[in-house]
Amino acid sequence: MRAANILHLGVKELRGLARDPIMLGLIGFAFTFAVYAGAKALPDNLHKAAIAIVDYDHSDVSERIADAFLPPYFLPPERVDPAQMDTGMDAGRFTFGVMIPPDFQRDLLAHRTPEIQLNIDATRMLQAFTGNRDAQIIMQGEVQAFWDRHRTPLTLPVGLDLRSRFNPELDKTWFGALTELITQITLLSIILTGAAIIREREHGTIEHLLVMPVTPFEIMVSKVWAMALVVLVVTPVSLLLVVHGALQVPIQGSIALFLAGTAFFVFSTTSLGILLATFARSMPQFGLLMMLVIVPLQILSGAFTPRESMPAFVQNIMLAAPNTHFVMLMQTVLFRGAGFDAVWPQFLALAVIGGTMFLVSLARFRRTLGSMA
Repeated sequence: MRAANILHLGVKELRGLARDPIMLGLIGFAFTFAVYAGAKALPDNLHKAAIAIVDYDHSDVSERIADAFLPPYFLPPERVDPAQMDTGMDAGRFTFGVMIPPDFQRDLLAHRTPEIQLNIDATRMLQAFTGNRDAQIIMQGEVQAFWDRHRTPLTLPVGLDLRSRFNPELDKTWFGALTELITQITLLSIILTGAAIIREREHGTIEHLLVMPVTPFEIMVSKVWAMALVVLVVTPVSLLLVVHGALQVPIQGSIALFLAGTAFFVFSTTSLGILLATFARSMPQFGLLMMLVIVPLQILSGAFTPRESMPAFVQNIMLAAPNTHFVMLMQTVLFRGAGFDAVWPQFLALAVIGGTMFLVSLARFRRTLGSMA
């Protein structure tokens, strides 16, 4: 191995990338608008949900319940009969349907434990999940307020002091911005290295490399460091200007420590990009392979849902994926402000996974070049 070969080949990759306006546009879009839009468009809040109410009781408490569903979380409730509610939910006009039974107030005051039926269109999954909780809180609050007017309220001897750590405003943008940044880092690091290999093959320049005094190891290392450098340059720019600047997401920990973890992570994903490129014969095939890899890497890594909610065998399998450890590292450093003593296991895991991925990719890359010689 000669360091000069690796340096010159890497510079050649950077020059080739600089002459590719499509790829440069993709990099600029991914780390600016895509991060911003992904953070703002995360649909985890209830907003203008359509609701219908069937009120058989027409009492004070039923009126309180109906009047409590207010914008912007709910649209003004429509008073309908049961047939209209069923028809409206079948047609998708209503997401929620509340049915208050006859004599509800009388049974409540008589301690008979009456029931309210809440119908939910579960095909609208995000609104159904969030709205189910909000609707229950609203109805229970109104019933409790009505009850307190007629009975002496019970004062509990214990008070609850709720503190939301690391995201005190429970702002979805904080979570969505960094999750989207991880997605773009993963996507671009795989695309850039994979596209570099396929571009060499399509342009016929890979044959020129085979007759030069360079080894497959030198070729692969040059592509890894060049494309990783691009990602490591645009990542802090996106973090400071888009995430921290435009989206106002506070950064609690060390950016240098985060970038060091990003370097370990990108080492794994760039090697993965080369591995996928050795199996693909063209960019369309490479794109299809990426779809099979990117989606499970991100969804099952804990970036969108907690790993604890996944089946045990999925959690164990995903320990072999670099995204799982990078998500832990990112959240621990940037959200919680922890130091290296808290994330060294993630650094170690990324180093092991990256080294293994690099060796597997190198073996496959050598075999591919040998078949072309």
